[in-house]
Amino acid sequence: MVTGNQAAPAAQAAPKQIGLFSAVAIGIGGMVGGGVYAIFGTAAKVAGSALWMSFLLGALVALGTSYNYAKLGARYPTRGGAVEFLVRGIGDGVVSGGLNIYMWIGYVIALAMYAAGFAGYMTTFFPQAHLPWLPKAVAAGAVLLFTGVNVLGAAYVGRSEMLTVAVNLGVLAIFSIWGCATADWSGLSSAGWASPSGIVFGGGMLFIAYEGFGLVTNAAGDMPDPARILPKALYISVAAVCLVYLGVALAVLGHLSLPAIDAASDYALSQAARTFMGGAGFTCIAVGALFATAAALNATLYGAANVCYMIARDGELPGIFDRMAWKRAPEGLFLTSGLVLVFVLFFDLSSVAMMGSGAFLFIYAAVAAAHLRLRTETGGRPVLIWLSILLCLVLLAVLGANMFTHSKPAFWTMLGLFPFCFGLEWAYRRLTGRRLRLGRGQTSPEKARPSR
Repeated sequence: MVTGNQAAPAAQAAPKQIGLFSAVAIGIGGMVGGGVYAIFGTAAKVAGSALWMSFLLGALVALGTSYNYAKLGARYPTRGGAVEFLVRGIGDGVVSGGLNIYMWIGYVIALAMYAAGFAGYMTTFFPQAHLPWLPKAVAAGAVLLFTGVNVLGAAYVGRSEMLTVAVNLGVLAIFSIWGCATADWSGLSSAGWASPSGIVFGGGMLFIAYEGFGLVTNAAGDMPDPARILPKALYISVAAVCLVYLGVALAVLGHLSLPAIDAASDYALSQAARTFMGGAGFTCIAVGALFATAAALNATLYGAANVCYMIARDGELPGIFDRMAWKRAPEGLFLTSGLVLVFVLFFDLSSVAMMGSGAFLFIYAAVAAAHLRLRTETGGRPVLIWLSILLCLVLLAVLGANMFTHSKPAFWTMLGLFPFCFGLEWAYRRLTGRRLRLGRGQTSPEKARPSR
């Protein structure tokens, strides 16, 4: 078995293959996925015609937290991203280990949601095929397909992302421009706005549509100059996605009333497209949804596999998962894919979309807290770090309160993951005696701290 210390030089010796355009594509692909298609109608129910404000709020929080990722990723360029940041900032302990496992499971849930979204849109092309097993089979096939893409290596991930992102953005750009040019702007009247808490709740629900920006940091280990490329890729991808989402929101609200959006909640974008593009528009958006969910699967699987690799290398999962399979991809890729298949085949994930947003808001707040302890190393500004923490926690609090009122199963599931992840980390440490390890060739400001 190849140990973590042996695997790290192998990874470092690999050619640096992720440039700025590929990194931006990974970020956009991770964000413009199943989220905007799947939960648009649901978010409109709580935000009303002020939905565009909820999109802006989600982007503001994403930009605030991307500052931490940019600073930390430039200082510690690894394939593990937030895994490395949490270990360095919080130190070797059950807390950092439990948070890393919690984040990894969050990626697994997001992947399963994207796979289910892909299957939902794919099966619309086969309306006569009333086979109960078909959606599950299509979702599982999508997971296996993009697992194969990731096995081929980082260069193929970036290239395939550029293709899928280009097609998806092209479809959404046509939809947004055409839709806004023909919109009835009375649909955005303030009379249809939700209360301020409803707008914030909508922003919390929609945050899962932005959370994929962190995947850019997972590619830092494959960048030739992460200090220059990573910050640009993060800010460009978040800004670009915000513009796309605003255009989509304005186009839908300009053509469908709130009751019409509610009636077509699962396919609001396609229904809006039908009003000004005809039947071809409905099909066009469905195709765009396929490319979007495919891009999200591809990018998120790449990042989640690297998270699993780093967790194993750092001593929080069995050592077999820090081994490089076929000298191309970490075996954590196969563990991640296997767990995604379990969720896809045996669980209905429609009720956990809000839980996913809440999980990532908490993780991003934890990363910001870790950044506070590392700011002398990164040169980060305390006021910006504190602002990002505040934004995440406020959005999380409003989201959690509304989840408790309107979706108690999702609320208790989100909370239940905490004792599960931290308990798993505590038990694994007690049984194996393994401790966390940082990347080779990098010194840690916490190196003098004893293991807890």
